[in-house]
Amino acid sequence: MAALRLLSSGLRLGAIAGRSGGARIVPARKDCALCFSTSPRHQAKFYTDAVEAVKDIPHDATVLMGGFGICGIPENLIGALLKTQVKGLTVVSNTVGLDDFGLGLLLATKQIRRIICSYVGENALCENQYLAGELELELTPQGTLAERIRAGGAGVPAFYTSTGYGTLVQEGGAPIRYYDDGHLAVISKPREVREFHGHHYLLEEAIKGDFALVKGWKADRSGNVIFRKSARNFNVPVCKAAETTVVEVEEIVEVGSFSPEDIHVPSIYVDRLIKGEKYEKRIERLAVRQEGAGKHTSEDNLRTRIIKRAALEFEDGMYANLGIGIPLLASNFISPNMTVHLQSENGILGLGPFPVQSEVDADLINAGKQTVTVLPGASFFSSDESFAMIRGGHLGLTMLGGMQVSKYGDLANWMIPGKKVKGMGGAMDLVSSPKTRVVVTMEHCSKANEPKIVDKCTMPLTGKRCVNRIITERAVFNVHPKRGLTLTELWEGLTVDDIKKSTGCAFTVSPDLKPMQQITM
Repeated sequence: MAALRLLSSGLRLGAIAGRSGGARIVPARKDCALCFSTSPRHQAKFYTDAVEAVKDIPHDATVLMGGFGICGIPENLIGALLKTQVKGLTVVSNTVGLDDFGLGLLLATKQIRRIICSYVGENALCENQYLAGELELELTPQGTLAERIRAGGAGVPAFYTSTGYGTLVQEGGAPIRYYDDGHLAVISKPREVREFHGHHYLLEEAIKGDFALVKGWKADRSGNVIFRKSARNFNVPVCKAAETTVVEVEEIVEVGSFSPEDIHVPSIYVDRLIKGEKYEKRIERLAVRQEGAGKHTSEDNLRTRIIKRAALEFEDGMYANLGIGIPLLASNFISPNMTVHLQSENGILGLGPFPVQSEVDADLINAGKQTVTVLPGASFFSSDESFAMIRGGHLGLTMLGGMQVSKYGDLANWMIPGKKVKGMGGAMDLVSSPKTRVVVTMEHCSKANEPKIVDKCTMPLTGKRCVNRIITERAVFNVHPKRGLTLTELWEGLTVDDIKKSTGCAFTVSPDLKPMQQITM
């Protein structure tokens, strides 16, 4: 009632904005029953020089970086850091760029001391510095990384997630830094684990930065920001999780140019703004199709055999996430009479085919950094939203490749000890929900002719007891987390004994064993 009396008295509330501001009450104008004002201290400061916008970033600062691969990265602000020559940075970014572009430029000048990321990819410079003990590298599942950043911006100190349970992420011991003689200097710590409703979850701490460097498409003069297509990705959560957020955009427009409902990041999160001087917008993996070319091939080989069987997993109306390689190629065989909504971890729902040359867009890529198109009814969203869909079990199907699968459905597909480590990317998140069906497509044996279906995985796990079906060029197995493997389909010309000889564990044979099915178009 007191509040109602205050409002009806004709007083005007004015918020004194600021990090620790209070409020003041001032008399209202007679022609204004009630209005609110905001202090200029909340408004973004505009810069014309990128170096000026970042020159106060100190040595040893923690810097959050937007982007996915090299899509949507703050090119001009990275270039400004090269000029300031700041050292000892801890950089939080989904990926580490290329050797000669993006974060790779800061690695080349040895301005980065530690990187927290989900995927190293093909950056040989990062790998070499890491193995030489010059760089600390903390690999984190992509969805967990997005949520840790989102939590940091939301004031949530920690949260529980099922992603990474039963893996090195939970158990600890993953190498973070080596001595220059190759011995381990720093390893990851084990996570606290709790059980909720019969499922295990590990505790992850939020990430906050001293500074965030973000790439937007447009901003208005109030500091509101919008992004373009899949360049939204990690930029949105990163924008909210630092003490000082610096945003570079391609265009600055007048207030009112955006409808309020179209704004992706409100001005309250933005401290500094600059219009980027120039953008290369390099494409990491250009993928195109020829005009009028068919989507699928009649080529008869082992790989195509797996693809044509995998395509039978799709159902009309299904929401699915497909890994790069065989899973994604299986989408070429989706019937035109069937609708399958393909989701990509970098923030797309409704993926279409590769573009023709005239449709190529650097702001529109899939999770494999390949250029793509989208179908009518598609949507774009941020990386934290993407992984909410994934962890929340809103996908009906996840299909991905594997290096090893155990008889109870453990999956290993992200790391070969003693060889190149690319990172787990989003794979651990994709297999984390018990609501989502997980299908693994892979060759039955390795190049060394060793079984990839084994009693127990010897490689670091991606997920524990998470696989529901295995499709190889020889057979199809259903997987039960307690009963193990059941052989359900067999390639024509092979026998059960042939499969036993090439499989590294025991399995049962379905009483309804069938020839291995192939989609027909």
